[in-house]
Amino acid sequence: MANGHTRTIGSIGELGTLPAIEQVRAPHATRTLASILTLLFLVIVLALIFTPWQQSVPGKGRVIALTPVERQQSLEAPVEGRIVKWHVVEGTRVKAGDVVVEMADQDPNMLARLSSVREAVEGRFVASNRRVEEMNQQILQLEESRRNAISAAQSRVQMAIDRLNAAEQSLEAARARQITADLNRERQKKLFDNGLTSQRNVELAQLEMDSAAADLLARQAALNATKNDQVALEADLLKVSTDQNALIRSARASLESAKAEVQSARAESERASGSLSRQSTQLVRAPRDGTIFRLFAQPGSELLKSGEKLADFVPDVTSPVVELFLNGNDVPLVRRNDLVRLQFNGWPAIQFVGWPSVAVGTFGGRVILVDSTDNGKGQFRVLVEPDTEDSPWPSKAYLRQGVQANGWVLLKQVPLGFELWRQFNGFPPVIAEGEPGVSK
Repeated sequence: MANGHTRTIGSIGELGTLPAIEQVRAPHATRTLASILTLLFLVIVLALIFTPWQQSVPGKGRVIALTPVERQQSLEAPVEGRIVKWHVVEGTRVKAGDVVVEMADQDPNMLARLSSVREAVEGRFVASNRRVEEMNQQILQLEESRRNAISAAQSRVQMAIDRLNAAEQSLEAARARQITADLNRERQKKLFDNGLTSQRNVELAQLEMDSAAADLLARQAALNATKNDQVALEADLLKVSTDQNALIRSARASLESAKAEVQSARAESERASGSLSRQSTQLVRAPRDGTIFRLFAQPGSELLKSGEKLADFVPDVTSPVVELFLNGNDVPLVRRNDLVRLQFNGWPAIQFVGWPSVAVGTFGGRVILVDSTDNGKGQFRVLVEPDTEDSPWPSKAYLRQGVQANGWVLLKQVPLGFELWRQFNGFPPVIAEGEPGVSK
């Protein structure tokens, strides 16, 4: 016991003789482990610096329908009146054509009056059509009458021309007879002077010459009368043509007036039919398959105007897309057909921005539209459709219209060190080639 106690005291005495740094030094095994951990940390940091990193542009948005007819819409009152009965409640699933609400006009005799107006207008329309047909027939008859009247007048003119030719020939014959009678009188007078004929023959020759002269005057008068008849008949031909043309023009003007009346009656008939159709359409039906979202009118007491909102209707979406809003600093980098990773609310997911291949529960998409202007807040809208080469999106139970979504538009792969340096400096991910200042 004494020997042991003496050795312990001796050891303490020896320790007290060592320097202070030697007294607190860690064991050799601990120092070796620390060195290994430090080296491993440096290796990991260096490895991470050169690890590929997927650059992306983040955005937030929601699920919407691609076509406007599949987006939320309002069901409006087709006529002025009151609600008689709702056939649905909020959340009711409806098919295209299902009755949503039944309305009644505030004037119970409106349909009867509109029917009477339409019948009157249709009667006017039929009468106007009949008048048009009669005017067409009248014009055809007037044209036929004009042809006949002009043909008869032309025949009379031709007869006058023929008579004029005959009168001219008769005048020529009378002139020849007068010349012959005059020569005969001169010959008989010479013979009488020579005693070769009698006084009677001379008197007969004189009588014949006087008769020929009288006949020539008569023929000349007949020719002048025939010329006057021809002029009168030609004037009558012109008058007949002018009068008939005037009648036809008047009939055509009446025809155009009748056609205008037909058009007016047709327009009034269409307006009356439209009014009657609107008043008759007192059943509001679902335009497409979908869900009744909200009801806004109470049955019975509330008077509604035509076009007033009755309910909000959400159609079933056949072509869902995601509407993302991107920062204006990043939107110049996004192009059509760029790949996008999407994370939907309500769907479990684990997202690694820089390593999309490791992500779980995200879905692929492609950019189909980048708006040319912002939404008034410096954000630009991007529409993303499903990527056909990736996994299909969740069912309609998860992708209802309005479901929130986070998206990352994928750009290019860079080392993680470069990405950290870019983030620290606030630089954009990339700048397109050819832009001013890129070379600097």
